[in-house]
Amino acid sequence: MKTIMLGVAAFLFTLNTQAQNTNVKSEVKTNITTTKDSEGAKKIIQSQEIKEVQNVELKDADSNVLNKDIKESPIQVTSTTAVTANGVTKIIEVDRSAYYNLDGKKYQVATDKSGYTMFLPDGKKAAVLRKTSNNNYIYRTKNATSYGYFDANGNLVLETYDDKTDKVTVTTYIIVK
Repeated sequence: MKTIMLGVAAFLFTLNTQAQNTNVKSEVKTNITTTKDSEGAKKIIQSQEIKEVQNVELKDADSNVLNKDIKESPIQVTSTTAVTANGVTKIIEVDRSAYYNLDGKKYQVATDKSGYTMFLPDGKKAAVLRKTSNNNYIYRTKNATSYGYFDANGNLVLETYDDKTDKVTVTTYIIVK
């Protein structure tokens, strides 16, 4: 019996020591607000979790060097907010509606029923952003489809594949603060 328990413990230990292929940073902020009115005191608890996940990629993965440099990869930011009032908890996703700059032009991203809509500086609809299952977005215009995500600073980053050059171009819309 003792050898079986030691064998199971050794097996579980080896499962725990596998290599990690992502860097994960998680931060939780909690605000508690108490309001008093004629009905009594009400407590509202707002908890916001910001999670940043970055895949670990090596620059020269095929080389025979022992110490290898890490290649920069995009950081995926996920933020969820849970609000508890009167014993009922609601999960709210972060609203990315804002103004963004690109090449000196100011674009507006606004929420709609299925995701976000991007408007040109003159107010015309330019594109739509639709959320995917892995917290990224599909950016769709009349002429192109891109892969998009929000970086750690809140900027909108679009990656577009070009068939002619067989390359991916990265466009970053800087958030206006």
